[in-house]
Amino acid sequence: MSKDERTLFGTDGVRGLANRHPMTAELAMKLGRAVGYQLREATGRRPKVLIGKDTRLSGYMMETALVSGLCSVGADALLVGPLPTPGIAFLTSGMRADAGLVISASHNPFEDNGIKVFGRDGYKLPDEDELQLERLLVSDELEAFRPTGTEIGRAYRIDDAAGRYAVFAKMAFPRDLTLEGLRVVVDCGNGAGYKVAPEVLRELGAELVPLGVSPDGTNINEDCGALHPEHMVRMVRERRADVGVALDGDADRCILVDARGNVVDGDQVLAIIGTWMLERGELAHDTLVATVMSNIGLDRAIREAGGKVVRVGVGDRYVVERMRQDGLNVGGEQSGHVVLLDHATTGDGLVTALTVLGIMVASKQPLHALAARMTRFPQVLRNVDVPSKPPLESLGPLQAAIADVEGALGDDGRVLVRYSGTQRKCRVMVEGPDDVTIEAMAALLVTALQESLS
Repeated sequence: MSKDERTLFGTDGVRGLANRHPMTAELAMKLGRAVGYQLREATGRRPKVLIGKDTRLSGYMMETALVSGLCSVGADALLVGPLPTPGIAFLTSGMRADAGLVISASHNPFEDNGIKVFGRDGYKLPDEDELQLERLLVSDELEAFRPTGTEIGRAYRIDDAAGRYAVFAKMAFPRDLTLEGLRVVVDCGNGAGYKVAPEVLRELGAELVPLGVSPDGTNINEDCGALHPEHMVRMVRERRADVGVALDGDADRCILVDARGNVVDGDQVLAIIGTWMLERGELAHDTLVATVMSNIGLDRAIREAGGKVVRVGVGDRYVVERMRQDGLNVGGEQSGHVVLLDHATTGDGLVTALTVLGIMVASKQPLHALAARMTRFPQVLRNVDVPSKPPLESLGPLQAAIADVEGALGDDGRVLVRYSGTQRKCRVMVEGPDDVTIEAMAALLVTALQESLS
């Protein structure tokens, strides 16, 4: 591994099984020390670091460890408790903190946990800053820095954090409109948005059917939320709701369901928002950012509306980097991470939902009609457990199979094979003209992958 490559941080911070390396209390304390020390060196003063979390049982352990690490290098910790990841990003900037730490494994099962770092501007740290933190973790420079007496840091509880974020989130919904008359099922996944999301929707006038709002430390993402919208689909139909909104564990992504019970994923949400903004001249440079995982149907929908889609690697951090680089204001992922830089610095499930709800109310169109702006190409995705992650280009049988499938598809589809940035899995995705064809092609690629790794 090159000294210039990160080994601890993945595409979305540090993540793993809680109480096993790297997600141990010892590592969290060291990371707190590294963040605090890095900030002291950069600012020349006593830094303030915001810490928020989702509802996982291990969050208490990781929070305490981070606070200990920060205080040990003379940094102050500001604790906000369970709050959506975008709320931490907003408050970090709004409270003029020097950094924000989020304790969450997002959509992973409750046994996992993670830590991601936001800079004082509310954006996730760039790769080079994360690499510097990794170097500090093993450096003598960090170990030698031990302030004493009044130089040791303090910890403070911020009691009104959820209220501040609620006010911020509501700014994404047009001030002259209301959700009165709309019945909304909201599934918070027993995660970080379990209090604030229902409160915001009620305050805007929606008739609410709440799900996934009873976290117990172990039920986050369990058969609920954005990863498992099946229960929400049933409730939308049973309660004759106008729309369903499902958030993931840290509420930075959302999946919607229309009144007919059809799931509306991140690509369709991007198509709804992108075409609406194109019609109003509000989409910066008439361009939207998506990842290599997004359906070809998104490209066609945006092109037909007069815009274009540019693609980046998987990970909302790379979507945001391209948006900032090119001065763009809308981007996201098929998984439901949607970034609206006119409102927020990172993916925000609640802000995304409010934006689409605002379009529904303003256009007087139901969600299924808006979602019809994009025609999806059949797509199949297989998540394959892998024992290790050798370079994909070194796997001969797999590369031969990819070449065969791409040759057969031609311009009527595409293939993507990549490793997960947060799990020991390989993603195999095929798009094409019909389900039967792409299912067979995906099976062929999975077999070739497994043979290559055996």
